Amino acid sequence: MSHEAERRTTEADRGSEMKVETREPQGSAESREARGESPDRAVPTTNPLLVLISAPSGAGKTTVCQQLLAARPGMTRAVTCTTRPPRVGEQDGVDYYFLDAADFLKRLQAGNFLEHATVYGHSYGTLKAEVLGKLRQGKDVLLNVDVQGAATIRAKAQEDPELKRALITVFLTPASVDILEGRLRKRGTDAEAVIQKRLSVARQEIAQWKNFDYLLMSTSIREDLRRMLAIVEAEKMRSARVQAPEF
Repeated sequence: MSHEAERRTTEADRGSEMKVETREPQGSAESREARGESPDRAVPTTNPLLVLISAPSGAGKTTVCQQLLAARPGMTRAVTCTTRPPRVGEQDGVDYYFLDAADFLKRLQAGNFLEHATVYGHSYGTLKAEVLGKLRQGKDVLLNVDVQGAATIRAKAQEDPELKRALITVFLTPASVDILEGRLRKRGTDAEAVIQKRLSVARQEIAQWKNFDYLLMSTSIREDLRRMLAIVEAEKMRSARVQAPEF
């Protein structure tokens, strides 16, 4: 090989090496991370949860739900419909969708409700579109429903893979009926006849605790929240819901 040909070959080899050295750092995960870009690898993801909490009246499920929502900003509550009149401070579309009896019946006949029930003379219902819409946005959804509603949702989840994959159910109850009665009386909002009716219904509801995924024995607000957070975290890590990283 002539000196001129050898010189051209050497320069070509060096140019090839320079091109390789230029491209490799640009394509590396390390350099992308250094520039603040996302590395080219799979990120673990989880499917959203539909967390259903039921409890006898006076057991404290409303407080637990409020605490859970405050502790997990990524969780949202499903706003339910009701025909009962608003209480002081309640807002339509925030606390409930307040409907008259005719509008509620119209939605019921159209099959819009995921569950519905009549409690103490008033109708309550959870719109299926409300729940699925939020789950499809990737949000964990919190449902505060009575035992009747929980049974209906469990049954419908067996027929709907999307709901079945997301649903977990928790039954919250005080350690005894005496404790529950004390809480009802402490509220000071119900007449004696109403308290006795609530206690009678509570005994029937508590008997159904075995139908739920979890039984949470209420002790204090702080401890109830700690246990609920533990349940949610454990369910988020179930292998059926989480996608592992690719190695």
